[in-house]
Amino acid sequence: MTHDPASHFRLRVSDVPPPTADLVVVGAGVVGCATAFRAVRAGLRTVVLDARPRPATLTTAAATGAYRLQFDNAEELALVREGVELYEDFASQAGLPGYDIGLRAQGYLFCARDEPAVARQRELVARQRAFGLDDVELLDGDEVRRRFPYVGPSVRGARFRAGDGFIDQVRLAWGYALAASGGPGVDRLAGSAEATFVLGQRAVGLRSVGGRIVAVETHDGAIAAPLVVLATGPFLGRTAALAGIDVPIAPTRRQKVIVADAPEVPADAPMTIDEETGAHWRPALRGAYVLLTERETPPSEPTWSVPTSADFAFRLLDPASTDAVAHVAPFWESVWERGVNWILHAGQYEYTPDHRPFVGATPVDGLWLNGGWSGHGVMGSGGGSRMLLDAITGQATGPGWGLRPDAEGGNPFRLDRPMETGRHDVL
Repeated sequence: MTHDPASHFRLRVSDVPPPTADLVVVGAGVVGCATAFRAVRAGLRTVVLDARPRPATLTTAAATGAYRLQFDNAEELALVREGVELYEDFASQAGLPGYDIGLRAQGYLFCARDEPAVARQRELVARQRAFGLDDVELLDGDEVRRRFPYVGPSVRGARFRAGDGFIDQVRLAWGYALAASGGPGVDRLAGSAEATFVLGQRAVGLRSVGGRIVAVETHDGAIAAPLVVLATGPFLGRTAALAGIDVPIAPTRRQKVIVADAPEVPADAPMTIDEETGAHWRPALRGAYVLLTERETPPSEPTWSVPTSADFAFRLLDPASTDAVAHVAPFWESVWERGVNWILHAGQYEYTPDHRPFVGATPVDGLWLNGGWSGHGVMGSGGGSRMLLDAITGQATGPGWGLRPDAEGGNPFRLDRPMETGRHDVL
């Protein structure tokens, strides 16, 4: 049996909330754990609260496990680029010798099956290059099939970036948490603080005095703290409401078909996306994860148990479906014809009106947001959390960053920013 170098690391946990902290993070998904990671490096004694018994078991666990720099806006691109640079040297940066977060740069291939889609790709790549992303390639149909022989004749063009790829998102979240907690096996950085994880504890109140946060209340007592960060994913709107803050969040079901054993899937393939339908897949296990970005899915209430629907798998795997992944990669017809077992898994994206995150202050002094990532939390967690902690500690002092969330300019992810509604990205 192969020894896992991560097995000797231990998370610092407590069954009861401590009475005080410099900063409380509510939520222990990948974004909450990243926030704690950045907070202890800023010297803040941190407590992380989560209602579930282990970190990264809700939205993070349901994610695709992938990252890309092919964004339609320069701001998110910069945050994700910063995060990827951290991930590439994660074990060293986190003080976790030998820790593997499963980073594999296998690329993202966005396939266009008609001329309007090819034109849209050309326009988007021009924008991305203007942002400084100069390694995105535009490929015609013949070149796509030469480099990726599994792609079918319906594809007329594609955009591809080899530096995009896959990551084990749960290992990443746990890596953040382990590094933040400074438990056994962790090489702590000189001068860094520590984080305590209090699991199975729901935040039931956010107490403020004179417009300033003073404590987080749980069923087993209050934690007095001058700083609180809400990182509760699809529950962000409900958690912020405890402080009387209106955060526009639309939790929306997203499903994943896990095809655990399909030898037809090329193990070295990139994330392969049909631009027309939003159907996409990536190699995983001995098969693939298969997904669909359903543009018309209505929002729902946040929940711990997101229902699945067998119809979703049929839509993606049955070649007769308009959303079938076989339209781009015909080998999926063989998978369907011979019969295959699959498992359905579901989580929720927490969409904001413009599908960009809320990272910054609220009208309650000392209460901050790190959420609304709209499906990009895994890839944006490293850069977004650094940006937030710079703001909290006064390193980012421009307009819009401080305790006046109504200020113009500065932070492009502030709560009160002007927002253009509608989808800005196929994924």
